[in-house]
Amino acid sequence: MGVDFGGTRIGLAVMDARFGIASARPALLASGTLALDADEIAKRMGKEECELAVLGVPLAAGEETKMSRIVRMLGDRLAERGVKTDYEDEALTSFESEREMEAAGLKASQRRKMVDGEAAIRILERWYERQGGAAHG
Repeated sequence: MGVDFGGTRIGLAVMDARFGIASARPALLASGTLALDADEIAKRMGKEECELAVLGVPLAAGEETKMSRIVRMLGDRLAERGVKTDYEDEALTSFESEREMEAAGLKASQRRKMVDGEAAIRILERWYERQGGAAHG
């Protein structure tokens, strides 16, 4: 499951690793507590039968940020719940998603509802490509 963590919403996507095809899932509202967010992500992963959470890590010029550290703490909370995790640079995923949806003719209101899941798709796709196109687990 791809996870695009934000302070307001958490974008989610799943991938069929056999084919490398990802699709968005409804975003979660962030609770303000990493433990509660980890519980909800783990629950969604169970429903989707996902074996791995790929969390998008925001980097600034290749360097960790405050949000990067928060995302890694979320990963720690997931690991405490027995969830296997990995990380992927999420640079520009929301921007790319927004641009693509705009080009497809979606209204701003539609894009706002979809951008988090679309960014989570890009996180998964980047991770999958970095794995050589063969998902592990």
